[in-house]
Amino acid sequence: MAETRRGFLHAAAAAAGAAAAVAAGEGQTPAGIQVPKVKFGKAEISRIVVGANQFYGYSHFNRTYDTVMKDWYTPERVCEVLRHAAEFGINAFQALAMPRCYSDCERFEAAGGRMQYVVQAATDPVEIVKALKPLAIYHAGEVTDRLFQTGRSDEVREYCKRVRQTGAMVGVGSHNPEFLAAVEEQGWDVDFYAGCVYNRTRTADEWSSVLGKETAEGMSDTYLRSDPPRMYAVLKRTSKPCFAFKVLAAGRVTNVQQAFRTAFNSIKPTDCLFVGMFPRIKDEVKENAGIVAGILKSS
Repeated sequence: MAETRRGFLHAAAAAAGAAAAVAAGEGQTPAGIQVPKVKFGKAEISRIVVGANQFYGYSHFNRTYDTVMKDWYTPERVCEVLRHAAEFGINAFQALAMPRCYSDCERFEAAGGRMQYVVQAATDPVEIVKALKPLAIYHAGEVTDRLFQTGRSDEVREYCKRVRQTGAMVGVGSHNPEFLAAVEEQGWDVDFYAGCVYNRTRTADEWSSVLGKETAEGMSDTYLRSDPPRMYAVLKRTSKPCFAFKVLAAGRVTNVQQAFRTAFNSIKPTDCLFVGMFPRIKDEVKENAGIVAGILKSS
């Protein structure tokens, strides 16, 4: 009985190790999959950019899932996923202006990794440049939206001016297509936009206008199917390069291939997607790369 139990435990441990390896992409080859690139400023970046939310526990589901992501994504796993992404030609990372992200990037680079950093931020851009030497910095969407909603859009514009002085490319992020349209119409000195295709930062009055007398639990993470066409229309209308994000509605969309196809059919050939990945159960990095490479090849 003891030998049987011991054999079972060894088999279970081996299976768990194999599952972890698959989740991290170990022992697998790119099999010819390479995500196409597009010119962005002085660089060429992949049409999908690794998103940072999952790395740092921002699931946009609930606190339990936040914790699961945060616990799984050790610094070693962050670096492994970035390395695995690079195997498929994904050479850009939507980094966050926070110490843990800085140290993860430093660890990744120390091991020979290379990524172009497109940083989401609302903090001192000089410090960001010192820490990451990023290709680009864009004003964080949630902060942008709050400032626009309270009549303080001038603060976003001033931040963009400070980023310009660092030499990094300058962008504005938002979840509201009307705010990005306003920036474009007013002729701000920016190089690109980052637009969430679901407007998850509506005010209480705006949600009432949409839902009537109904209310929803977790209002800020309510995803309306009618939202993406509005953001896509604004991103496509501008001549500036754009990044669309949350095209999978933070994991709520089950038909990943169709969501990616819709996204690329709705944006410009110069535009890219921020895509978060959590390969704990399956190799989402390889899966996403394969889907996107296939879509762009066929188009």
